[in-house]
Amino acid sequence: MPHCQAHVDPLAALRGPHDPPWDVYLTGTVFLDIIFTGLGSAPVRGTESWARGMGSSPGGVANMATALARLGLRTSLAAAFGDDHYGEYCWDALSQGEGIDLSPSRTVRGWHSPVTVSMAYEGERTMVSHGHEPPPVEPAPDHAPRARAAVASLTPGVRAPWIAEAADAGSLIFADVGWDDTGRWDLAGLADLEHCEAFLPNAEEAMRYTGAASPRAAAHALTGHVPLAVVTLGAEGAYAVDGRTGETAEVPAIAVEAMDPTGAGDVFVAGFVTGALADWPLADRLAFAGLTAALSVQEFGGSLSAPGWSEIAAWWRRVQSVDDQDPAALRRYAFLEGLIPEVTRPWPLRRAVPTIGFGGTA
Repeated sequence: MPHCQAHVDPLAALRGPHDPPWDVYLTGTVFLDIIFTGLGSAPVRGTESWARGMGSSPGGVANMATALARLGLRTSLAAAFGDDHYGEYCWDALSQGEGIDLSPSRTVRGWHSPVTVSMAYEGERTMVSHGHEPPPVEPAPDHAPRARAAVASLTPGVRAPWIAEAADAGSLIFADVGWDDTGRWDLAGLADLEHCEAFLPNAEEAMRYTGAASPRAAAHALTGHVPLAVVTLGAEGAYAVDGRTGETAEVPAIAVEAMDPTGAGDVFVAGFVTGALADWPLADRLAFAGLTAALSVQEFGGSLSAPGWSEIAAWWRRVQSVDDQDPAALRRYAFLEGLIPEVTRPWPLRRAVPTIGFGGTA
């Protein structure tokens, strides 16, 4: 069932007849995520736990693709899908439900879709994953489609040829990175960083890669390797430095009661990419990324929780109605006023959760 959203095109004022067909391209592994919520605590060995809620959705790289599409960006995804029911479900959910272009993707005969079970409790999560050996052919096509931007997850010691090719073709590359299991934390090992427009690590990753004593110092150090460094600071928000202009920006996090942090980092990146492609000021990009991430953790699941403009609009109308709201905080998000649609639905919103085996939602 399509995700019902008010349509907003954040790039409407910038579009022209010779634009690339896609705003953002990305590639990676799609998982089927099964999420249990409402657990009182982590599962205890030798006991049975009952969850008050359950949902299923495409996960892995699908979290990022869904977040981008719900923010109005024309999104193209290259991934391998199993030819089992899980793969069919994920393909339909992304293509029909979210309007994501899957023409660079393919279905692999006889391949079991990777599965992750996520258990959310007390604002934390525990995950168990299962998957068979990946398909012998990489999911990325020989040539990435033309796009304004691409999102890449860098792997220490590994080059992904499509990143350099996409950058040479004019795509802005926004990159994040996972935990370095080798323990080397060698920036030189992130060879594709030289092709990137922006690098968005968390505070711990940034300090380990640079040897800096603080996240903010790490952000400045990273601008020696990439034009724009964005370091997420958890509950403190985020800090960014544009090495080309020397501009810095810092935006505090929005205090929320977190239900499930799954996918929040992907949503943050999607929000920042949206603001960057729309050519917003650096501080507005950070504020928008933090807002979308904050909205996502109040729902469960990865792609399930990614907010669209209906949720953003409902939040904006709601916070303006709070009598003792900080005027400075409202001014920080005033740039939303000209973007968001009119809504009449209450906030916070609760979504129907897609479940395998039903024709609609459950």
